[in-house]
Amino acid sequence: MSETNRIEYKQELNNDVDIEKEVIAFLNYHEGGIIYIGIDKQGNTVGVADVDGDMLKIKDRIKNNISPSAMGLFDVVAETKDGKNLIKIIVAGGSEKPYFKKKYGMTEKGCFIRIGTASEPMPQAMIETLFASRTRNSLHRIKSVRQNLSFEQLKIYYDEKELTLNERFKESLEMLTENGDLNYVSYLLADENGTSIKLAKYAGTDRVDLVENNEYGYCSLIKATKSILDKLEIENKTVSKITAKGREDTRLWNPIAIREAVVNAIVHNDYTLEVPPKFEIFTDRLEITSYGGLFDGMTQADFFEGLSYPRNKEIIRIFKDLGMVEQLGSGVPRILRAYPKECFHFGDSFLRITIPITNVETNNNELIDKEDGPIAGSNNDEIGGQVGGQVGGQVGGQVESLTDRQRDILEIIIANPKISRKQLAEELKINKSAVQKHIDNLKKKNIIERDSATTGQWIIKVQK
Repeated sequence: MSETNRIEYKQELNNDVDIEKEVIAFLNYHEGGIIYIGIDKQGNTVGVADVDGDMLKIKDRIKNNISPSAMGLFDVVAETKDGKNLIKIIVAGGSEKPYFKKKYGMTEKGCFIRIGTASEPMPQAMIETLFASRTRNSLHRIKSVRQNLSFEQLKIYYDEKELTLNERFKESLEMLTENGDLNYVSYLLADENGTSIKLAKYAGTDRVDLVENNEYGYCSLIKATKSILDKLEIENKTVSKITAKGREDTRLWNPIAIREAVVNAIVHNDYTLEVPPKFEIFTDRLEITSYGGLFDGMTQADFFEGLSYPRNKEIIRIFKDLGMVEQLGSGVPRILRAYPKECFHFGDSFLRITIPITNVETNNNELIDKEDGPIAGSNNDEIGGQVGGQVGGQVGGQVESLTDRQRDILEIIIANPKISRKQLAEELKINKSAVQKHIDNLKKKNIIERDSATTGQWIIKVQK
């Protein structure tokens, strides 16, 4: 392992290590970066003796010595490599560049930028250019349209995590403007506001037949998020697919990916457009749309690699406090573990993920909702019913004695009872004589037979 433009190594944390300089350089760098404590410049793992103590020092130094606030733009986590403890500091590229050391201000002694594998002083001309182009519509700079806001829900959520909000919580959570007024962060997190997130459900694959139109909002953004997650958990039914190997339980959507997609859409939505994210359930898919698009300079490759450009760092910081956001930049990689990149659609002013429903198309297999019985799209014809009874009875008792190839053949026959031996051989990429040998074994076990007298299709035999 060696240092790169996005990776920095520090052997240890001591008074000689200018951790603020490295963090500032990555905050000012468009891709952000990662700092490892416990790895030397040659890439050798030396470890950290006091992980917890050093992590607290790092968080304290970043919080108190860097301006503008970097809260919500970094994570400090513990890792293990070669049996030794390390500290990993994940830094996102900030939207309020230039970041600088409070002690020196916006000068070449206070501002740094990542160049190659080094953190270099930022030229004064660059400092002035970045300052002039700073984002002017950051949520914490926008004054709330209402100033008589209450935050009892927010306090309850923090209490549940055994975190206490003191009298100065509005200031520490960046819920005030520079003039001390409640800002738009406060508005979104207040017990009552005018923001509502819609979740619609349709009877088909288009937006013609609306069967549900739920609104989750006019309350704390945290409560609205939890309500949406609860609703989708109810909709994410567990179904059972009957195969030769037995009953396979499957959720309509991957629950981990769904949670990440929902939270990502809410915390990264551009609320300055006054358009909240939306959620739509169709019979074949779930669509989640957030508004604002990608940041200027951010590519789709950056997005898929998990490079984080937090649009609403104040909201992300609070969601992270409450355990609703995990490691910075980990959401998209978690989604990609379950669904391909093609599920994402990038518009000029929005980002949409389309998540297909699993196992709606089942050929001749039967999909059974564990609570409500057969679901729409399941095949309950003679073959489907026969297979359902068979797996619970005779095949269920004998299938464990089959070879993998025999199970493959049985599963194909269940899906297509009219398939020929030649087609079986082509699908399995083996010769016909080998297929015949496996079929003979299945016949001997009294699992299948050929109905040559009438339809010529395979019959899954059921013993009473």
